[in-house]
Amino acid sequence: MSADKIKQWIGLIGGMLSALYLALKASGLDVPFLDPSKLEAWQNFATTLIPFVIAAYGVYKNTYLIKGKAKAQEQLLKNNDLK
Repeated sequence: MSADKIKQWIGLIGGMLSALYLALKASGLDVPFLDPSKLEAWQNFATTLIPFVIAAYGVYKNTYLIKGKAKAQEQLLKNNDLK
């Protein structure tokens, strides 16, 4: 399974779970383990972690020092006066 398909599955399952949660809330059914006070800690964790992961990934992808393939690409760019 490719990375793109995995992302599609995660999006699909996440969308279905959020739609189910909204339907339960609209129907007046409460799910005890989805209590807002319990979810607040996870929300704080996610809002801290996600920007850090995005920033770290951006630094990793835009650095020519880490991988050999990137070093070769940098050298090619320099040889063609594109960098």
